[in-house]
Amino acid sequence: MIRQLIRRILGAGSESAGKVKPKVYEKSAHGIALNDVSPNAMRVTQTLQDAGFKAFIVGGAVRDLLLGFRPKDFDVATNATPEEVKRLFRRAFIIGRRFQIVHVMFGQDLIEVTTFRGASTDEAPKDAHGRVLRDNTFGEQHEDAERRDFTVNAMYYDPAREQVLDYHGGMKDIRSKTLRIIGVPEARYREDPVRMLRVVRFAAKLGFAIAAPTRSPIKVMAPLINNVPAARVFDEMLKLLMSGHAMACLHQLRKQGLHHGLLPLLDVVLEQPLGERFVALALSNTDERVREGKPVSPGFLFASLLWHQVLERWNAYKAAGEAPIPALHLAADDVLDGQTEQLAIQRRIATDMRDIWAMQPRFERRIGKSPYKLLEHPRLRAGYDFLLLRCASGELDPEIGVWWTEFMAADGPEREALLSRKPAETDQTPNKRRRRRGGRGRGKADSEGSTELPVKGVLE
Repeated sequence: MIRQLIRRILGAGSESAGKVKPKVYEKSAHGIALNDVSPNAMRVTQTLQDAGFKAFIVGGAVRDLLLGFRPKDFDVATNATPEEVKRLFRRAFIIGRRFQIVHVMFGQDLIEVTTFRGASTDEAPKDAHGRVLRDNTFGEQHEDAERRDFTVNAMYYDPAREQVLDYHGGMKDIRSKTLRIIGVPEARYREDPVRMLRVVRFAAKLGFAIAAPTRSPIKVMAPLINNVPAARVFDEMLKLLMSGHAMACLHQLRKQGLHHGLLPLLDVVLEQPLGERFVALALSNTDERVREGKPVSPGFLFASLLWHQVLERWNAYKAAGEAPIPALHLAADDVLDGQTEQLAIQRRIATDMRDIWAMQPRFERRIGKSPYKLLEHPRLRAGYDFLLLRCASGELDPEIGVWWTEFMAADGPEREALLSRKPAETDQTPNKRRRRRGGRGRGKADSEGSTELPVKGVLE
C-alpha cells in the first residue's frame, strides 16, 4: 500500500509538471457508449483504479469504438507492473519476452494488460539492422503513447470518467481517415519492421489513406521484413488475411512492395486470369465468413493462396515423367518448404493444406468405391469447398462440383444412381479393369489404386 501511495503521489506530481499533456475528449465529443465496451475490460480497469493505479482501455479497441465498429479484443494499459497486475486477479498470467504483458482471463474472455512503456533507449538489445529484441522498460503514460505505432492506436479511454486521452492527434486523424506513424517513420520501421505490415492491414481494414511520410519509406525498407522471426511474420500475415478485407490487404502489399518473400510468385498468380479469379474468390469467401462471425480455417486459406504454385510445379513434375500423385506430393513439398523459411507455417496448418491438395484428384474419380471412401475423409468439407472454388474460377468443369454436391446430399440408392449416370468418357483410363460397370463388384484393386489415376482436364 505504501508503494501504491508513493506511486500515486509521484504520478500526480508528474502530471502537474505538465511536460506532455493529452487532449481530453469528454463523452459529448467522442460519443463512445459504455454499452459497447467489454464488461470484463471495465472490470479490469476498475479493479486497477481501486487499487490506486491508472488504467485505461487502449489501442485498437478505442479506435474501433470511435469508428462505430465492434472491437474484437479489448486491451488495457496501466502503470501497475506485471507482478502487481497479476496479484490483483485470480486468473492472470505473465507472458512475453520482448515485453512482458499479463493475460487476465474471465472464462474464455481474455483481457491483455500492458504496463506503460518507457521511452526507447539505446541500451535496449537490437539486432544488426536496428530491430529491438527485448525492451522491458516501464515509464509514464505519455512515454507509452509515444511508443505506440500509429496515432489512431495511441488513445486511452477511461470508462470511469468516460474520457478519451489523445497525445498525438489520433482523433483528428480518425476524422480525416488518415494513418500516420508516431515519430520518425524510418526509425520506427527499423525498430520493428512488422509495423510496415500493420500499416497495410489497417489501411485496408479501415479504408484509410496512408500519410505520405508514413508511406514513402516502405518500399525501400521492405527487405527488413526478412530479419523478423518467421513465426511472427506468419502471425501478422494471418491477421492480415483474416481481417475481413483480405483481398484489399494483398493489393496493398503489392502496392507498397511488401509481398516479395511473403507469398512468392503472388504477382504471377494475380496476373493470370484463372489464378487471379481463384484467389479473389477464396479471399472473398473468407472475408464474408469473417464479417458474418463464422470460423475461418487458416489451412484452407493458405492452401488457396498457394494452390497455383503447387499446380505449376505439379505440372512440371508430370512433364518430367513423374507419376501424377507422387508429382503432386513433390510439388506440395516444394511450395511448403519454400514458404516455411519466410512464414513458419505451423505443422498443423501445413497438414491441413496437404490434405486439401491431395483430395483434389480423388474428387475426379467418380466410379466404384472411390467416392464412398472420400466421404469418410476427416477434412472432406474443406476439400469439397476447395473443389467448388476451382469450379467457380473456371479451372474445372462446374459439372464436377454439381455432381459432388448431389452425391454428398443423396442417400444410398440416389448415390448409386449418380454413379451409374456419370458420363463414361470422363472416366476413361488406360487400365481396362476400370472400364467395368457395377461399382460394388470391382474389388480391392480399383479402390486402392484410385489415387494413381492420371489427373483429368485442366490439371493434366
